[in-house]
Amino acid sequence: MNDEQRPRPPRPSSFRPGAPRPGGHGGPGSFRPGTARPTFSAGGAKQWASRRAISLQVAGMVGPEHEVIAGRRPVEEAFAARREAVRLLVVPQRRDALQQMVLHATALRIPIIEVEGALIGQLAGFDGHQGVALVVKRRPEAAPEDLLARAVARGEAPFLLALDGVEDPQNFGSLIRSAEAVGVHGLLIGSKGAAPLSPAAIKASAGAVEHLLVARVENLADELTALRLRGIRVVGAEAEAAQGYRESDLRGPLCIVIGAEGRGLSPAVRRRVDLFVRIPMAGKVASLNAAVAGSILLFEALGQRPSAAQPVPASGAPLAASSDPVARASVDVEAPAAPESDDLPHAGG
Repeated sequence: MNDEQRPRPPRPSSFRPGAPRPGGHGGPGSFRPGTARPTFSAGGAKQWASRRAISLQVAGMVGPEHEVIAGRRPVEEAFAARREAVRLLVVPQRRDALQQMVLHATALRIPIIEVEGALIGQLAGFDGHQGVALVVKRRPEAAPEDLLARAVARGEAPFLLALDGVEDPQNFGSLIRSAEAVGVHGLLIGSKGAAPLSPAAIKASAGAVEHLLVARVENLADELTALRLRGIRVVGAEAEAAQGYRESDLRGPLCIVIGAEGRGLSPAVRRRVDLFVRIPMAGKVASLNAAVAGSILLFEALGQRPSAAQPVPASGAPLAASSDPVARASVDVEAPAAPESDDLPHAGG
């Protein structure tokens, strides 16, 4: 009998047909397509959390009457604004870095729940949540009159920002941040085609939205007409405008309107603009995105605003009742003819 015909002894390993191979698919440290990825608890032990399990947890965490604020700074601003909190979600590995926030929530008797980062990511819709999210009651809807009432309460001339179809949440959030920084009394947003006030937009605003009134309206063009009837001028950016923004008079009651990325202002809104201004550019880039163009105009208007406040004209009151020549601008003046293309503001990403 030769060596090939001699029976071989059984293998010393404990491998059984159908069992996971050591070091192969299904073994420790391996990952098989279609299976859930491992997550780590506070103790460091591996756990397997399926997408279905996370979805069920999400459904139990947030109801239709709630909204999610994710990210360290937005959550801090929500606490500062005294939003009605339901629960604080914290990733265990980030708890030490969030200790002050956790202590603050404990003092306010807000339930603190340790969750996986994937769950917060699914709730927020983005990954840069920094391991913390706050579930709060939905903010009450503001009306255009509320924005003007805030100006009256501060004893200031109305200073508003209107967004006509801005869709990108990063642009949306950046504009909110700039608007709050310059002291805008509120935002007017057309309900059609506009970005929602999502956790990503709130994160991009660094929580500034907690200190700003936001009013969504069905017809932005009609609301701008109502503002003009109250002596509030509407100003927009236009690449072909005759005047540069620094040579333009942006004092007095003012509403700056910013158009959609790529499309600019809609025709109906363009017809309500009293003054188009140009933002000079010296480089090869042909346009600015909505957030940059809007921020430039907002800060220029802030620099021109006088220290003396001007009261808000009563609804339906004649424009000549105001002593400010800017506020007496006639609403019957024809808006500039719309050029064939809107170069400002455009989306840059």
